[in-house]
Amino acid sequence: MADDEGRHQRKVRHHFLLVSYGFQSHINPGRVLAHRLARLGGVDGGSISVTLSVPAATYRCMFPSPDADAAEATTTDGVISYVPYSDGVDDGSMPRDAADRAVRRRATSASLSAAAARLAGSGRPVTCIMCTVVSLPVVDVARELDIPVAVYWIQTATLLAINYHYFVHGYSELVAAHAADPAHELRLPGLSRPLQISNLPSYLTDMSGSESAKAFSEVFQEFFQYMGQWQPKVLVATLDELEPDALAEMKRHVEVFTVAPMVGSSTEARIHLFKHDSADKKRYMGWLQAHPEKSVVYVSFGSLSKYTKHQMDEIVGGLRQCGRPYLLVVRRDGIADDDDESRSLEKRTQSQGMVVDWCNQLEVLSHPAVGCFVSHCGWNSTMEAMVSGVPIVGVPNMFDQPTNVLFIEEEWEVGIKAERSGDGVLMGTELARCVELVMGEGAKAMAIREKAKALKEIAQAAAAVGGSAERNLRDFVKAIPCQNQ
Repeated sequence: MADDEGRHQRKVRHHFLLVSYGFQSHINPGRVLAHRLARLGGVDGGSISVTLSVPAATYRCMFPSPDADAAEATTTDGVISYVPYSDGVDDGSMPRDAADRAVRRRATSASLSAAAARLAGSGRPVTCIMCTVVSLPVVDVARELDIPVAVYWIQTATLLAINYHYFVHGYSELVAAHAADPAHELRLPGLSRPLQISNLPSYLTDMSGSESAKAFSEVFQEFFQYMGQWQPKVLVATLDELEPDALAEMKRHVEVFTVAPMVGSSTEARIHLFKHDSADKKRYMGWLQAHPEKSVVYVSFGSLSKYTKHQMDEIVGGLRQCGRPYLLVVRRDGIADDDDESRSLEKRTQSQGMVVDWCNQLEVLSHPAVGCFVSHCGWNSTMEAMVSGVPIVGVPNMFDQPTNVLFIEEEWEVGIKAERSGDGVLMGTELARCVELVMGEGAKAMAIREKAKALKEIAQAAAAVGGSAERNLRDFVKAIPCQNQ
């Protein structure tokens, strides 16, 4: 047995430690990437080991057990391993201020370093540490252990280029000078089109001086300065066909590997940090099954956004005005000023729609009954819609969403943007107009559906065995120094 174990350990060529934030939008693409890496093993008699590390509070949610709080907790799903990391607080909260951020950074770095030491002690030394988007503790650990860093950029190549030029090449001053003018246009090197201030990620144009704005700025500034100096390898969750100009630009600065789509399959197990059980799934999937092809409007604004009762009333009013069946996802905590509103929505919409707390979004989007996705346009949701060939009505709110919706509407032409009123509310009449524009029988609707179908074929080809996602991932692995050769 010992000899067999020794031979197995000598065959292990790589061990990736992938560090994720505790958000739904980070964990699932992180898990999919980890699984894809692990399943690349077997080349040259070697194998690839992957450990996904998540915050302790998230780990407890994912794997509830009496041992989940242990500092050395670990589990496996048969393909990859999972370990928690501690930020010293472990309650899922965000840092309060700069001092709190510094304390948590030190605690996280120490926790990840200890996890790496345990992995090495078990015969699986970490050969590369990775992070979703940005992570300063990951940089700290990489420096301490002298191992390569790789970035899993779960946004577009365009967002990568915007951030790189903003934080590394001094475009922050230009943006700051025009931040109050949403219509002001600026050109960034290598991008296919000029961008208005309103098209930029919200965290780059927030000049309020709020704690969250300062946190984003400080973390991104240090991380991108590191990226500019050390040029880590970057896995970008995009397709070559989607963003050729932005990719060509970023390849001038860092080594980029396009690995999309990393959304898994509709039948693949997913991690849900919100209540979602088999009874819920049976209910909404059965409801979808009862409706004709491409007839249902699916509405979901992601895992972070909250909406006022007034906004939700407008959304429901617009959906009822459409006269089409709809599936509306509203978390119990997703309405900012009325905890009971989601329950009342269920009573008000039973004749035409269904309201659920949460759902398996990729499985819903893959269902033939779904004809339109009303979305906040986070990149995970956008990519899931593309893989499923579903047109989008975009209602961007924050982060990368304003940039994504610009490309959805004007570059890829697979959807349209719904405009908000002067006070920032999506009115029901506007939502109804946009849904009809996408789902109707007009020339624009037909063109959008054709574009969505073509993009689905491109995405599915990239995701297939031997497709570009797998080839590029293999090239990435080959570029990382090995252990135990």
